[in-house]
Amino acid sequence: MKPSAHAATMTPVAATAADMRSARRAADFITLAKPRLNLLVVLTALTGLYLAAPGGVAPALLLHTLVGTALVASGAAALNQTWERETDGRMRRTRTRPLPAGRLRVAEGAWFGVLLSVVGLFELATAVNVLSAVVAGLTLASYVLVYTPLKRRTSLSTLVGAVPGALPPVIGWAAATGSITLPALVLFGIVFFWQMPHFLAIAWLHRDDYAAADIPLLPVLEPDGRRTGRQALLYAAALWPVSLMPALVGLAGVPYTAMASVLGWALIGLSALFARDRSDSTARGLFLFSIVYLPLLWGALVVDRLWL
Repeated sequence: MKPSAHAATMTPVAATAADMRSARRAADFITLAKPRLNLLVVLTALTGLYLAAPGGVAPALLLHTLVGTALVASGAAALNQTWERETDGRMRRTRTRPLPAGRLRVAEGAWFGVLLSVVGLFELATAVNVLSAVVAGLTLASYVLVYTPLKRRTSLSTLVGAVPGALPPVIGWAAATGSITLPALVLFGIVFFWQMPHFLAIAWLHRDDYAAADIPLLPVLEPDGRRTGRQALLYAAALWPVSLMPALVGLAGVPYTAMASVLGWALIGLSALFARDRSDSTARGLFLFSIVYLPLLWGALVVDRLWL
């Protein structure tokens, strides 16, 4: 029996609608993994990997390190958003994310995050080495199980969250060498101190959102911003000498040191402007420069290492 002309006409339409729903769901899962943000995580791990082995590593090791790190970072992002779905729904800039908007269910976000994390850790442990998987696991646990719940309880969560944020270069170093030595800790210190003025600028720019979600960051607890500005300046000032330490541990020479000094002074200057003025324009200037600071610093370090 032949299908009716009406049914034949409707079938492609129904198929197209189903395809569009599937595409939207796939896009929501991709959004849950935060690929743009985690690109910086992968690049930072790549920097640690290269600096530990400037002569190069096997292509398979490189691939498995980057893929495993990206999967763990994506899983952590999905689990973080699953946990924070209620507060995300109360903030303008996050209320359209897949979970608070209701496009994905809580169970879907949870299993997606767990799946990515487990696969990433397994890949690192079996295709790279156990130490890189341990560091990645520590990154995941401290981000999801420590930083995320603390975020609604204390302003010190920003400091705690800087720890998992600073571990990706250590993952790369461990992948290349199977050990964690002083240079890896220096790389950790650079990313740790860099995050503080970066995040404090974000917290100031979105202070109304964080207040609406009852997240007790410094700009919410102290609306005049004095401590926020002072801490941004303090951590920027602390970052500068730490950023010079690669020369002391054999990772870099004079060209890198000169670039690190210029970048460090610029970051300190912008932090000082923010501490003095505490306006959205000074916070935005600090935030935008902090975005380019780390790639420029890593680039200078990698180029200098190439010529050592």
